[in-house]
Amino acid sequence: MNNPRLANRYAKSLIDIATEQNQLDAVQADMKLLKSICKSNPDFVSMLVSPIIQGSVKGKIIEAVTKSRIGNLSNLFINLLVRKNRENSLPEIVEAYIEQYNKVKNIQKVKVTTAVPMSDELKNEILAKVKAGGSAYEVEMETAVKDELIGGFVLETENTLIDASILRDLKDIRKQFLNNDYIHKLR
Repeated sequence: MNNPRLANRYAKSLIDIATEQNQLDAVQADMKLLKSICKSNPDFVSMLVSPIIQGSVKGKIIEAVTKSRIGNLSNLFINLLVRKNRENSLPEIVEAYIEQYNKVKNIQKVKVTTAVPMSDELKNEILAKVKAGGSAYEVEMETAVKDELIGGFVLETENTLIDASILRDLKDIRKQFLNNDYIHKLR
């Protein structure tokens, strides 16, 4: 694991064959399913990276977990990974595929973290602002709630981070007091 170059190569190959067979969206759905499985089940990921478990056993476990939930092309791809002893890179390959799919389809990912859950109206407003400011045809929004932000929001895109949270403001004020910026100005 932790080989982004390998993951990108396998993901690129899967993108190419999925495009060729006109199954790009179907494979994307499969990759999102695999991502959710890996994210929700750390034991599954541990099994994938375990050097103790035989590749054939891993293949059977993967097949049991994904049986009739993923398409034929994705299934064949996973079988190829198992035969090449690359199943331990599956979570990384899934992430790389989703990133490359988003680039092909010109989808921009946005993550908004707030202190309280956002209303649908606010989500739509943020989506409209992000669409207006970017060149993406489509925006995919992920939301998260962190109480420690106290208020405000943190907006993350591919190359931008906007931290407008009260927590950040309080940290800035604390830093100013620790540096004694105000005492130096009084003298």
